[in-house]
Amino acid sequence: MAINKSKVAVGFLVVGVLTVFFGTVLVFVGPIIIDDQVVKNTVIDPNNGISYNMWKDLPVPFFMSVYFFNVLNPQEILKGEKPMVEQRGPYVYRKRCQKDNITFHPNGTVSYKEYRSYYFEPSMSTGNESDVVTIPNMLVLGAAVMMENLPYAVRLMISATFKTFNEGPFLTKTVGELMWGYDSDLVEFLNKYLPGMLPSTGKFGLFADFNNSNTGLFTINTGKDDIMKVHKVDSWNGLTELSYWGTPQCNMINGTAGQMWPPFMTKESTLPFYSPDACRSLELVYQRPGKMEGIPLYRYVAPKTMFANGTDYAPNEGFCPCRQSGLLNVSSCRHNSPVFISHPHFFNADPVLLDTVLGLSPTEEEHGLFIDIHPLTGVPLNVSIRLQLNLYMKKISGITETGKISEVVMPMLWFEESGYIDGPILTTFHTNLVVLPAVMEYMQYTFIALGLLTIIVASLVHYKVKRNESKAGTAPKGNSSTSTEEQTPLLQDDTHRHTYT
Repeated sequence: MAINKSKVAVGFLVVGVLTVFFGTVLVFVGPIIIDDQVVKNTVIDPNNGISYNMWKDLPVPFFMSVYFFNVLNPQEILKGEKPMVEQRGPYVYRKRCQKDNITFHPNGTVSYKEYRSYYFEPSMSTGNESDVVTIPNMLVLGAAVMMENLPYAVRLMISATFKTFNEGPFLTKTVGELMWGYDSDLVEFLNKYLPGMLPSTGKFGLFADFNNSNTGLFTINTGKDDIMKVHKVDSWNGLTELSYWGTPQCNMINGTAGQMWPPFMTKESTLPFYSPDACRSLELVYQRPGKMEGIPLYRYVAPKTMFANGTDYAPNEGFCPCRQSGLLNVSSCRHNSPVFISHPHFFNADPVLLDTVLGLSPTEEEHGLFIDIHPLTGVPLNVSIRLQLNLYMKKISGITETGKISEVVMPMLWFEESGYIDGPILTTFHTNLVVLPAVMEYMQYTFIALGLLTIIVASLVHYKVKRNESKAGTAPKGNSSTSTEEQTPLLQDDTHRHTYT
């Protein structure tokens, strides 16, 4: 019976060692298996059904929320007083993105055009597209700044032209007209006699070029040869660098197209991407870790240097001529119109900009942009890109429409493009990239713990059996010990008795 117990203990001891070995192997092999699956599902490949379809036609709902700065004192502004504005909105549009003309190339890249369209969502909006707002008239005040250095006589003619077409310094239109375009006799005249002067050949609207349009021809890396290059832009419209800016660094096309990034990110990683709408590459930096529905994430935000001027941040010198920090001069890619991009409400900008306009109150929570990334895969979980459109305006001699306007960078509107993973996609994401890795990790340590426990118990049992066997082998047989002990006193008594006699 003892021999059977010993064999069983040895068997359990072997099982325990094998279990610990298997758990230890999982510790090292598990992450490799997960990383391998991440690579397979990150490469842009038509054979990867789920990931490819997600890249081709983003199933995540995206929205664009637009806030207008309604001008409250247009007549006082013409007299040189500070502009006073009130924020109106949001006017929310569902954004639909779909890639088309997808072409794979032998060098491990793929080309495509991404088409976008917008659909008004009344239930999510504060107001509707028939709301009327007043903003600066870009056709007048923007053109006035553009014509500042022309001969005085030409400026008088331009002013007369504005009067002929009944164009004033401020524009009062519906939200729908300002967004997607309105009929203008002046626009029609300019397109006929000065073709190319305006960005649009149809109706004039702030987002007229956005709807039912594409962002240009992107060629990006598929990640087939090097997964750390996946989604990175190889060229845009056939260009590997831009020509808008003053230095090679500022003209670089860096990073991805702004939808996904390479996997295996760390806190030292950044999020570079090229934005055709901003006419430049941008880069976000790590801020903090977090979780979304149990999924780990890294939050990336815009550094304060993103829109800093060349004086405050030397590498941005190529984006000049600059004004105060917090403004990006995009006139070079916007037909020389004096248009500036900034964070909403001049967040993270020079305080001087806030002093020149009444009605602004920047906060990071409402006006800072961010992207929440799942670091293992490089997939955005929650995105909020917020930018403001501003018009530089001032009094221009000879163009009477500008009155006595003080020099000011005037906010016109700001918009937020946002989206987050939800529904079945979030469930699948959570299962494959959170639950399964966690289960594998728990299995590793469970196997190791069970193995060690089995080894300890089996060792104790084996030791106890061996000890009992040892005791049984060394003990004398029968009652000989007892007989000897009992006889010794008798012999002693006989000896004493014989001596006495």
